[in-house]
Amino acid sequence: MKKIIGVLLTAGALLSASVIATEATHIENVNSGGVESMRGITELDDTRKADELKRVIKDRGPIDRDYVYQPPLVPHQTRGYEVSLNANKCLSCHSWKYAGEMGATKISVTHYQSREGQVLADVSPSRYFCLQCHVTQVDAKPLIENDFKRVDSLR
Repeated sequence: MKKIIGVLLTAGALLSASVIATEATHIENVNSGGVESMRGITELDDTRKADELKRVIKDRGPIDRDYVYQPPLVPHQTRGYEVSLNANKCLSCHSWKYAGEMGATKISVTHYQSREGQVLADVSPSRYFCLQCHVTQVDAKPLIENDFKRVDSLR
């Protein structure tokens, strides 16, 4: 009886090892799957060379919006701007205090309201980190084909 149990245990261990090896091969094949994504055909667990930095469009006036409630796009370089708990470079030009003398667009009055609609004396903490919503525009081709049409009322 002990001999039979030992043989069954050994067979079970071999079967488990076979299943684990098959699953590992399956997982390995799933990583690439022969499908190319926007990041290329690089395996998910491999580090690939970073793409070249895109050229930021030169400073210009406000960029037209494409849909209602779209945050305004940033028409200038923001590399090196500090936006942290201690400082916000965007506010040195776009706050209501400085926008006129800097020739910059004033930030929206909505940025001076709490989530509950209470008017605040300074920018709301929930609206303080500008670059979460407002993105710098670069001269780059679209990643995927796009037939988006802007809202007619914004033309």
